[in-house]
Amino acid sequence: MKRITLLGATGSVGTSTLDLVQRNPDRFCIEALTAGRDFARLAELAIAHRAKLAVVADAACYRDLQMALAGSGIEAAAGPAALVEAARRPADLVVAAIVGAAGLPPTLAALEAGISVALANKEALVCAGGIMTATAARTGAALLPVDSEHNAIFQVLGAPETVAHITLTASGGPFRDMSLAEMAAMSPAQAVKHPTWSMGAKISVDSATLMNKGLELIEAYHLFKVRTDQLRVLIHPQSLVHGLVEYIDGSVLAQLGPADMRVPIAHALAWPERIATPVARLDLAAAGRLDFAAADRVRFPALAIAEAALAAGGCRPCVLNAANEVAVAAFLEGRIGFLAIADVVADTLAAVPDRCPESLADIDAMDALARRSAHSFAAHRSRG
Repeated sequence: MKRITLLGATGSVGTSTLDLVQRNPDRFCIEALTAGRDFARLAELAIAHRAKLAVVADAACYRDLQMALAGSGIEAAAGPAALVEAARRPADLVVAAIVGAAGLPPTLAALEAGISVALANKEALVCAGGIMTATAARTGAALLPVDSEHNAIFQVLGAPETVAHITLTASGGPFRDMSLAEMAAMSPAQAVKHPTWSMGAKISVDSATLMNKGLELIEAYHLFKVRTDQLRVLIHPQSLVHGLVEYIDGSVLAQLGPADMRVPIAHALAWPERIATPVARLDLAAAGRLDFAAADRVRFPALAIAEAALAAGGCRPCVLNAANEVAVAAFLEGRIGFLAIADVVADTLAAVPDRCPESLADIDAMDALARRSAHSFAAHRSRG
């Protein structure tokens, strides 16, 4: 029986994780659940899954959460510090599914406690990849990728010295065939309509700009200990091939599966074993064809910006992530246009001085500086 702590229980990854836990009551039980502000849904899930602890990140929601859990015997807590303490509780696996840089402190806390992490929060590795992987190595905690692409690579990756290239696939998002002029007119509602995956608003916009794939390249660099020139991106609209590893002998191994996050989540939950899932089975005959194309870094400059940040190293990935979070939020709120997202990120990277972060405090300071700068650039590019 694995005890699971789920950080980000009310999001899409959290919902899929709880679906799998519920289907396997003899294998998994819930230790703690967390959410951002949705205390009502959090309480409902905590009661349904018999969690011992429920934590809401927004401290203002504490009393509401307490009332919602009254009589259940489930402990309630609130605030960023409570998230960290939840991650440190004795458990066999922490599923890190909080979106954005806010997920870094509790994820790192779990690794410091020697608890293995099923990582769905790519921003944590983007901001602090060196610190996270060093911590995992020191404590013996496993870092199990949940992103479909990284989980795919994890499943087919052999000895590092035999690997020539790692390729992450991208659907190309809802605007993959549009011109720059057409994309300039796209609304937030159009950007979040992903053609193959069901995801939250922020990650859907990242997919539309291809920034998501850039962040994943940075994540892959830390997870798989390869050189930056060994990482590649390939557009694959069907989203059935999730990742490929080319070996020095010319062999290429690929992982395929349906576009359902329960497949990689199940792999991470059960690793090193496997469990059954209720997902539709892959039918290649029905799919009929698998298409691939090179990524266009002219129409989608966010990918090139992320690749440059990865190559530069230091604090560049942290600044990239912070600026992108600010820019995406500004776009979703209708304050800037779609194409301005990459512009705000580029402007911020150019404005914020480079230095190498050595601690979580350094990362926090750089993140805050980058966000202030990005807010200024977003305001400058505001639609008024």
